[in-house]
Amino acid sequence: MDFQRLAIISLRYPKVIILVWVLLLGFFGFYAPKLPAVLKDHGLLPNGAYVKVEHILSSDFHIPKDPIILVFEKKEFISPEQFREFIQQTLLPLQAINGLSEMVSPLNREGMLKGNAAYALLAFKQSPHEMNPVLEDIQKRLPSNRDISVKMTGKSAVQADVNRASQKDLGKAERIGIPAAFLILWIAFGGIVPALIPIIIGVIGVTSTMGMMYWIGTKIEMSNFVLNVIPMVGLALSIDFALMVVSRFQEELQRGNAVQALITTMKTAGRAVVFSALSVFLGLAGTLFIPLPMFTSIAIGAMTVLTVSVLLTITLAPALLSIMWPAIQAKSKPLLTIKKRNIWYSVSSFVMKRPFRMGMLASFLLIICFLPLSKMKLAIPDAASLPHDYSTRMAFETYQNHFASRTNSEVYIVAQGNTQNLKKDDWLSAYVLIQKLESDPNVQRVESIFSRLPFEQLLFILQKPNLKEKYEPIFQQFVKENKLLIRVTLWGEPPSNKVMNWLRLWEREGGSSNLHILLGGEAKYHQEVFDEIFQNIKFVLLFILLSNYLVLFIAFRSILIPLKTILMNLLSLGASFGILVWIFEDGRFGMEPNSIAIMIPVFIFGLVFGISMDYGVFLVSRIYEVYQQTKDNSRAVLAGLTSIGRIINSAAAIMIAVTVPFAFGEVVGVKQLGIGIATAIFIDATVIRMILVPSLMKMLGNWNWWAPGKRKY
Repeated sequence: MDFQRLAIISLRYPKVIILVWVLLLGFFGFYAPKLPAVLKDHGLLPNGAYVKVEHILSSDFHIPKDPIILVFEKKEFISPEQFREFIQQTLLPLQAINGLSEMVSPLNREGMLKGNAAYALLAFKQSPHEMNPVLEDIQKRLPSNRDISVKMTGKSAVQADVNRASQKDLGKAERIGIPAAFLILWIAFGGIVPALIPIIIGVIGVTSTMGMMYWIGTKIEMSNFVLNVIPMVGLALSIDFALMVVSRFQEELQRGNAVQALITTMKTAGRAVVFSALSVFLGLAGTLFIPLPMFTSIAIGAMTVLTVSVLLTITLAPALLSIMWPAIQAKSKPLLTIKKRNIWYSVSSFVMKRPFRMGMLASFLLIICFLPLSKMKLAIPDAASLPHDYSTRMAFETYQNHFASRTNSEVYIVAQGNTQNLKKDDWLSAYVLIQKLESDPNVQRVESIFSRLPFEQLLFILQKPNLKEKYEPIFQQFVKENKLLIRVTLWGEPPSNKVMNWLRLWEREGGSSNLHILLGGEAKYHQEVFDEIFQNIKFVLLFILLSNYLVLFIAFRSILIPLKTILMNLLSLGASFGILVWIFEDGRFGMEPNSIAIMIPVFIFGLVFGISMDYGVFLVSRIYEVYQQTKDNSRAVLAGLTSIGRIINSAAAIMIAVTVPFAFGEVVGVKQLGIGIATAIFIDATVIRMILVPSLMKMLGNWNWWAPGKRKY
């Protein structure tokens, strides 16, 4: 890429460039508010046996798929008759709701009414992401009674609340993050005009991308998590990229005229922005190896906002600089050089005089942060990710307390024959399968047609069509054409390793040669999500590490610099994960104790690895620039850290200012993402960049720049 030519074009046609971006902002900005309308659910849904069994249960056995659950709870003095009457009067008007396909009442099915609580199931034809009007209609029809409560829960209802809470979190984060970023920029640049340029770039980047994602969302399935990730990533990266360019221009303006300053800025900071953006892009692209809609849509959203941010930084930013340079020059601060005894010079000099001891100190601090990782527990988010006062969470907890066991898991097994109807050999194979299940020590209970009809009696009934009609209700519950439904209760919670290992084993070896076995249920859902992520995570890591190493090798022509930079990033990420576990596992700093949402480590790795590479590239680019001039490693490291330290710390402060407000949101996953990114960036900008990097670069000396076939100076 010819950065000098980009600078010249920006100098010649600044108004044209600005007009183009204004038109693009106007077009895509019109669609940006519509983005929530095309977002669907969380996107953690593998296309495996779980989905197939859900469809069979719904179509053949009338077990609703993702139903709305109405949870009833009465006070002690309310009689059972009054409770039943209230339930009946509540369900009656709900039958007129548009799209209702099935209603399962606790008055008609055993086990759905226990003591002071009951629940009903409502199945609808609409897709989960189309349920908002239905949920509003249900809520309007629910009666108010101070002695008997009725609340909604279920995946669709919980997801609707998560979406609303996420939009509220986003608004809160923007109200805090953007002013905080502007304040940091104002302090860093010493003037309003240079501080405004990165903010303009950030706002245009995020707004335009959200409009683009609306159009993409009409073509592919988009996770609702995109709504938080795009502003978080877009604002942080756009502002950081523009900060690097504006700060270098401000520095070069001290040395000469505006034209030469802009050309030099684009050839140095502009080049660094492109290489660092490429590292971030590759980090995000790595998550595409996980074939789940959540990871695909978020990767696409983040890569889109990254691309827009880079284009803005290398076109609109220099165009604005070419017009506003007199105001920037008037507010410029004295140039920070190696001779200037500032805090970055003092810290870098102190560290480089005792590199071994400071390196050991940094390593010790990182090891302490790593220790909590041994306690990390991953989980798929549910209603517990919402605040306690949300009605969907309260209903979910009531349902869990009265009707769901915390010590076992229910698994659905669909045994399917090879012909249109089950033959005698199929029934025999099914009987053998049931016996095998009942003798399994991990199985608590097995419920099937054999639980109601002994095997010999069943075979006799099958031979007598007239007799079979008498037992038709039992057959309808467990048998449909060539499909046999078996309910298995396992010891252990759905996300436990014990249950997931049992499911994997039975999927490989269970059943018999005459029957095709499909496993379903909540436990199977958990197992499939975990497998999709952990079976593909090695490809994610391999792609990110190798591709970033290649980019850095091309940028710096060094064998050791890319290795060291990647290692530094991994250390900051590991330390941030440890702190995240320490905060959430025991509920510190006012956070509710929670497991780490399973997608959060993947997102943080993909995002922060690239962002840390971003800072690493900026820092090493400046050091490399000085080294090429002086061939003195120590001087280059000290000069690079001194000149770029203020900018990197300002960039890190902006990143933290943009992401930390998400920690005060309502959705646990959003909190964890905000805290995880902010913590990783803080560790990277302090322990890594200010202590460990100069220590290692001092100890390695000129070997930092060694490459095969290249003479060591």
